[in-house]
Amino acid sequence: INWAILDADVKGDIYEGILEKNAEDTKSGAGQYFTPRSLIKIIVRCMNPHPMQTISDPACGTGGFFLGAYDYLLSNYKLDKNQKVFLKQKTFSGNEIVPNTRRMCLMNMLLHNIGAIDGESLINSNDALISYPLKTVDMVLANPPFGKKSSLTFTNEEGEQEKDDLTYNRQDFWATTSNKQVNFVQHIRTMLKSNGKAAVIVPDNVLFEGGAGETVRKRLLETTNLHTILRLPTGIFYAKGVKANVIFFDNKTAQKENWTKEIWIYDYRTNIHHTLKKKPLLEKHLIEFVDCFNPENISKRTETWDPDTNAEGRWRKYSYEEIIQREKTSLDISWLKDKSMTDFENLPEPDELALDIIENIELGLNSFKKIVKLLD
Repeated sequence: INWAILDADVKGDIYEGILEKNAEDTKSGAGQYFTPRSLIKIIVRCMNPHPMQTISDPACGTGGFFLGAYDYLLSNYKLDKNQKVFLKQKTFSGNEIVPNTRRMCLMNMLLHNIGAIDGESLINSNDALISYPLKTVDMVLANPPFGKKSSLTFTNEEGEQEKDDLTYNRQDFWATTSNKQVNFVQHIRTMLKSNGKAAVIVPDNVLFEGGAGETVRKRLLETTNLHTILRLPTGIFYAKGVKANVIFFDNKTAQKENWTKEIWIYDYRTNIHHTLKKKPLLEKHLIEFVDCFNPENISKRTETWDPDTNAEGRWRKYSYEEIIQREKTSLDISWLKDKSMTDFENLPEPDELALDIIENIELGLNSFKKIVKLLD
């Protein structure tokens, strides 16, 4: 192939394919920086970005969210000259602290005609959590790194490498914690303009953990409109066994009353089975969620769950009053019956069950390896 004559779209698609292939190499750890592109497209459709809006990702990995938003804007709007310049040079900004991943991200963006080789870098190499953001943005799309705690590597008096929990003492944070994802949620709220919107992929612990987690959830419910949660199935990330969700919230100006009045939850986890290769998550699997989300007007939604007529409905709302009465203000909510415990006729295929067993064993081994390192 004569690389020089290919247009930006083709080059970019080729590079994206290489990144996805690279993510399959779980030994290198590359997969932790790769968010399934089908999920990104669904999230972007729900967020419905507009021309001349600024979009940021404080842990941008290889730039998947940027490219998803870029493609969406080109496909859904006829951009004028000023809008095209803004899209190329000013729409996107982010942080990525892993040098090789940052380079992959910058190359990915350049191949999609975002940014310039001789221009100011759109991706900062600093840790986004260290300080208050220098500017606020219209939209944040993010999948912060998995792994519960932030840590700092240092050399001790014997010249050996050690790790210590890293806690960010920020005056603008609601709670001080070493929980990395909780810190990212707090930071992302500070990144938003007074009417900014965010969609963030978080592990389950952010939804149910006590202490700082509970404090942050309560403050989010009070100061933003945390209107939607998408419960994701396992088997869609390269990091094994991850149970994650997408939380959608809109920032608001200060007021005495809580901004969140009701939370809509779409359960795409219970009785759902996906694998990375044989049954990957595709856009079509979440079309119902987009319809339920109703991006054009989130104030006009209809539940698919009904206790009498459709107990299997995946789309259900909970009032603010119901949420705050739950233990630890937990947002880890499920109401569907798990059929895998009773429905033997609809069990996953044997190879899927075998992969699940392998996955659980690998998770256990990794946990033991971490314990051994701590004991050394």
